[in-house]
Amino acid sequence: MVIAARPRTRSLAGATILQLVPALRDDPVGQAAVDIALTLLQSGARAIVAGGEGPLVGELRAFGGEWLPMITDTVNPLRIARNTRHLQKLIAGERIDIVHAQSAGAAWSAIAATDRMPVFLVTSFPDRLAGDSWPGTTFRGSLARGNRVIAPSSYISRAMIERYKIPPERITVIPRSVDTARFNPAAINVERVAALRRAWGLLPHMRVVLVPGRIAPWNGQMTVIDAARLMVGGGDRNIAFVFVGEDRGQVRYRNALQRRAHEHGIDTLIRLVGHHADMPTALAAADVVVVPSLEPPLSGRAAAEAQALGRPVVATSVGALPENLLCPPRMRDELRTGWLVRPGNLGELARATAAALALDVTAYEALGARARQFAEFMFSPQSVAEAIRGVYTSLLARDA
Repeated sequence: MVIAARPRTRSLAGATILQLVPALRDDPVGQAAVDIALTLLQSGARAIVAGGEGPLVGELRAFGGEWLPMITDTVNPLRIARNTRHLQKLIAGERIDIVHAQSAGAAWSAIAATDRMPVFLVTSFPDRLAGDSWPGTTFRGSLARGNRVIAPSSYISRAMIERYKIPPERITVIPRSVDTARFNPAAINVERVAALRRAWGLLPHMRVVLVPGRIAPWNGQMTVIDAARLMVGGGDRNIAFVFVGEDRGQVRYRNALQRRAHEHGIDTLIRLVGHHADMPTALAAADVVVVPSLEPPLSGRAAAEAQALGRPVVATSVGALPENLLCPPRMRDELRTGWLVRPGNLGELARATAAALALDVTAYEALGARARQFAEFMFSPQSVAEAIRGVYTSLLARDA
C-alpha cells in the first residue's frame, strides 16, 4: 500500500491518537487508557482506543472517546498480519498521528503498519520483563522499537537499556497510576475503620503494622514475623501485625508463619486475615505499612497506595520500590515519606518500623501529609496522563 505523504500535526490540538490496549478492562492498563483519552480530548485531540471489549468501553464513549474492537494482545503471526493491514487502513482513513502500542503483539503490528508512513509510534513496557529466553526476548523486543518508549520505572528502564540496547534518550519513565481519589484520607469512613479493627480482634490502644500482599515466600512475610520478635522483645506488646492478602495456594507457608509466631511467643499479636476487598479502609486502619518483598514486586502499588492514604511506608530496596517513596539518601531526612531496608535484614526492618511507630503526633501528621502530596504528584491518574500527554506533545513538536 502506497500512502501519500501529508504534513505532520505539530500540536495535540487537532491530532488523532490511537491507543492499542489488550482490553478496556478495569485494570491499570485499561484505566490508564481511559484517563489518557480524557486528557487528550481536553487538549483538543481526537482519542481512539482499540482493543478487546471491557467494562470501561462505556466510560470512554461517555466523554467522547472512540473505541474500536480489535484483538491486539496476540502472539499469532496470522492475527498480527491481519492487524497490520487493518492498522494501515485505519491510519490512512482516520489520519492517525500517533499510535501507542501497549502489548508486544500490538507493537509488532504497529511497527509494520507505520513503516514509511508519517506516523509516530509510542510503546509501553509492562511492569515486569519476561525471562531472558530467546523467544520471550525477541517477541517483547517489539516494545523497544518505538520512537518513544515508556517504562513504568527506572528499574525496568535500566533493564530495557541493557537487554535491547535502547538509547536512553528514547525512554521516558512514567509510573503506573493509583486511584488517589479512592485512596484518600478524606474519603475514608472512620466507622468502617473502627469496625474492621474490631473484626481483626484489635484492642483500641493497639497500634497496627499492616503488611499488604499475597502470602508467599518471595513477598517476605516471614521476615516481618522475625522482626516482630525483635520489636516486642523489650516488653511492648501493644502492636498488632496484620497480614492482608490472598493466602490460598500457599497453605504450607501460611502454616509456617503461624508456627514461627508461636515459637517466638507472639502468636497473639499476629493476624493473617486473608484477602480484603476494601484496601483503602484496611490501609487506613494501619499506623505503618510494611512491604517486605524479597524479590522485585510487580509494580510496588502497595507502597504508593499507602502513601496516598498518608501512611508511612517501610519497604525493601528491591525492584522499583526505592522509586516509590522518599527517604535518605535520595531525600533529606525531614522530607522522608518512609524507610528503605535491605531485603531479609531483620534488624533494619525492626528498627525502621519502630522508628515509624515512635513518631509523635506532629511528626506523624507531617510525614503523612508529605506522603499524600508525593503520591498525588507521582501516581495520580491525572499526573500520569499528563506525563504521557507530554510524550505525545514532544513527538509532534520534534520536527517543528
